[in-house]
Amino acid sequence: MSFAHRPTGIAEAAPVSAAERQLRIDLAAAYRLIALYGWDDLIYTHVSAAIPGEPGRFLINPFGLAFDEVCASNLVKIDTEGRIVGNIEHPVNATGFALHAAVHLARADALCVMHLHNTAGIAVSIQRDGLLPASQHALRFYGQLAWHDYEGLAFTPAEGARLTASLGDKPAMLLRNHGTLTTGRTIAEAFVLMATLIKACEIQLQALAGGVPLVTPPPEVCARTATQLFDGGAIEGELEWPALLRKLDRLDPSYRD
Repeated sequence: MSFAHRPTGIAEAAPVSAAERQLRIDLAAAYRLIALYGWDDLIYTHVSAAIPGEPGRFLINPFGLAFDEVCASNLVKIDTEGRIVGNIEHPVNATGFALHAAVHLARADALCVMHLHNTAGIAVSIQRDGLLPASQHALRFYGQLAWHDYEGLAFTPAEGARLTASLGDKPAMLLRNHGTLTTGRTIAEAFVLMATLIKACEIQLQALAGGVPLVTPPPEVCARTATQLFDGGAIEGELEWPALLRKLDRLDPSYRD
């Protein structure tokens, strides 16, 4: 079967603003970092970013390119009705469009939506008890992690409504048998939350592999730590992101092209 989205039309493109140009650079950087850390899945999974000043429009990866091929100029602009904006040579992934359009429509605060098939996240999503409050990384999501049951590959508007209802106002979600999802008020925030979630899942899997009972903090300590890590709602990633961009610039600055 083909997973390429068939656009409902082509919408007129506005000149690229300075804000969109920076958004493209940051989003391309997120794709390159995902590839660098080995969180990608061939040409699948997706990260999107809503375009400032253009309601209902967002950027997403061109379907068919590996994540380390994504750059600022080849990101695809699409609207929540499925129309490609401008004359773009690449299609987008159909399920990726549907998922991201649904979340962007439901969550005005989610400038960035990141969905991955990383191994540790899928493994924990399969476990009956899900993510345990067994590490400091996991406690960032204590009371803040949503769940959505697996419904297969087809992604209909009805499932989109159920998925966004499952997500609610949470910053992160484990999709049962499928993968991980984070949202962010910035691309940096979505990336750092994803990094924290993946680390929490990796720690849990390694701890369970030891074959002995786990020690978890009492609920009051979990709740207090989660409040501390939430930090009054401060936007995460503001310090980490410049360092990550410097890393990419040393390795391969072509993501900026």
